[in-house]
Amino acid sequence: MSGDYPGSIVNEPPHPPDRIEVRKRQTKCKGSMMIAKPRAAGHLDAPDRMSGPRTSHFRGSLGRFATGVAIVTFDGAARRHGITVNSFTSVSMEPPLVLVSIARSAKAHDELAGRPFSVNILGAEQRRLAMHFAGSPGPEPLWVEGETAPRLSNVLAYFECTPWAAYDGGDHTLYLGEVVDFNYRSGDALAYANSAFTTIPESQLGVEDLL
Repeated sequence: MSGDYPGSIVNEPPHPPDRIEVRKRQTKCKGSMMIAKPRAAGHLDAPDRMSGPRTSHFRGSLGRFATGVAIVTFDGAARRHGITVNSFTSVSMEPPLVLVSIARSAKAHDELAGRPFSVNILGAEQRRLAMHFAGSPGPEPLWVEGETAPRLSNVLAYFECTPWAAYDGGDHTLYLGEVVDFNYRSGDALAYANSAFTTIPESQLGVEDLL
């Protein structure tokens, strides 16, 4: 899932007492960030190995892997952007790195390169927010002015990131960010499986110490 749609802006609400912060770091690759480039044209012109029924079956096989739902938000050259994704993962604890996979077809794909961004993890009640940034606009979302990048109000968790690297991922680009601020709240998580939204109850969350 991916999309791009602007929203409205509100002031940041007070942070809860248990707010967790990490030390702000200078972007280590500032000025020399690795930017993804598609493979040579010869490779792209090769016979399509994933066409027709095989493509549908591949997509269906991937869909059996349940994921969370997130929205990547950032300020572009002219306006604010949000992209709904379900391909997000942690990469490293030290330094703290996360990765999002963005379709090259997303309208804001090229603008994300080299820009700070936030990853907003959605709660089960925020399905309409996910669709808002996936091509089905709804009520204007509420924004929080983060210290590094804009983020959405009252999400289940968020990670504000500075750009670390970007890698070619075929028809996607893999954007890595160094986390400079984060937090979470209680609640059920919005999930995506078999091409449909579902819910991960909070009772099944909170096993961080086992990972």
